[in-house]
Amino acid sequence: MLSKKCQYALHALKFMAQHPVGQLLHIKEIASQEHIPKKFLESILRDLKTAGILGSKMGNIGGYYFIKKPSDVTLLEVIRTIDGAVAMLPCVSLNYYQSCGFCEDESTCGINSAFSKVRDETLKILSATTIRDLSPDLITVGRDWGGYKKS
Repeated sequence: MLSKKCQYALHALKFMAQHPVGQLLHIKEIASQEHIPKKFLESILRDLKTAGILGSKMGNIGGYYFIKKPSDVTLLEVIRTIDGAVAMLPCVSLNYYQSCGFCEDESTCGINSAFSKVRDETLKILSATTIRDLSPDLITVGRDWGGYKKS
């Protein structure tokens, strides 16, 4: 299950993707529009900046902006940045492996086998889905605009 922090990160990035890449967006605006506690959002955006997804400019006219195009930021990248492991069990995690302590031989464990398949399919979907994909009504104009289609 995704943490609340990760869910907020996805909502914030989806909101930001509705604006041109490079446009500065204030934390207050994102927090208000997406109903995310401002202090919590500050921490989330700092993590995304550290990961190289977002950039920031300080000051009164400052804010956060995409460094990467939303179409280049996968859900897998965001989830690993915010939550770490994607696997449902530690004994099937590729990056955060830990023994479950239940079985003597993981290669013959039916639970391990089943959840390894779940992990593999989850990784395929998350690595093929981008922030831009979260808003199918977005159009591309110019560099990587995320504005909504006008009806």
